Amino acid sequence: MQAAQLVKYDKQFQLQVREVAVPKPGPADVLVKVKAAAVNPVDTLIGTGSVKLIQNYAMPVTMGNEFSGVVSAVGDQVTDFQPGDAVYARMPLDKIGAFAEYLVIEQQSLAKMPKNLDFDHAAAVPLTGLTAYQGLHEELGAHAGQSIMIPGGSGSFGQMAIPIAKELGLKVSVSGNARAKDNVMAMGADRYFDYRQENYWEHLEPVDYIIDTVGPKELSHELSVLKPGGRLLSLVMGPNRRFATDRNLSWFKTFLFSFAGKKIDRQAQEVGASYRFIFVRSDGAQLRAVTTLVERENISPAIDPTVFHLADINQAIDLVNHGHSQGKVLIKFDD
Repeated sequence: MQAAQLVKYDKQFQLQVREVAVPKPGPADVLVKVKAAAVNPVDTLIGTGSVKLIQNYAMPVTMGNEFSGVVSAVGDQVTDFQPGDAVYARMPLDKIGAFAEYLVIEQQSLAKMPKNLDFDHAAAVPLTGLTAYQGLHEELGAHAGQSIMIPGGSGSFGQMAIPIAKELGLKVSVSGNARAKDNVMAMGADRYFDYRQENYWEHLEPVDYIIDTVGPKELSHELSVLKPGGRLLSLVMGPNRRFATDRNLSWFKTFLFSFAGKKIDRQAQEVGASYRFIFVRSDGAQLRAVTTLVERENISPAIDPTVFHLADINQAIDLVNHGHSQGKVLIKFDD
């Protein structure tokens, strides 16, 4: 089979499409024939070596973090899946490999696809869906009656986070562009700020939580609307000491992440808040909860219309990094 592999970390990395053996499933594993794999910013973070302190890989490594496909074979201990099932998942961080014609994944990381989605749209769900689920349930511990602001939340992440937040009973505010307002309000958002027309930090009452999708340039505005005791969760600003200690990382990594996140931690503490960073993990049980939500709300994530195949993997990554994609960028696999 063919697979797109990283041979070394490099700021200008290029994946190589190679012929490799079809992987063999272990007793608790599932062999999947991949139908579609989504390209994400995390692929670039891995390729450049930016996250090797969180997860380092032996080279060469087959890349790719989320996919949809059809079960081809199962191990002897697999009880939840059988050949022919349509499935999807976020690959475990230590065993990525979605940019391949076949992959092996442990059954506990896998879920059956939402019935309302085709393979292309399903491949665009796991990372954002699990990020939203883990962020709201685990990192923030959000519950009914509280409030949240998601700056830049009008895209694919907000599409998953808003319904989950509303299901938890939160009051949800979002900022984004004008054309997204109607869709975001239809998802259940309580308030929407067109960033070209008004500054949310000048009008929004203090909130319990912030989920940052923008980065450091937005930090001061985010902290200005956060209640004392509130939590700011970032998808992009990087790990800190709490990230390291929550994951029982080595003392050396804890020291490095403490140093890297020191400035953000200090700024958050100055307003009586705390800062957290999320690096989403695979979880089949949580993905099944996301599936239920996707089916109930009939969520269909936006996907970019450009058709890429495995031979085009580097162009697809370039579009994610430097282009203006109109949704998740996909690698499609022919039958």
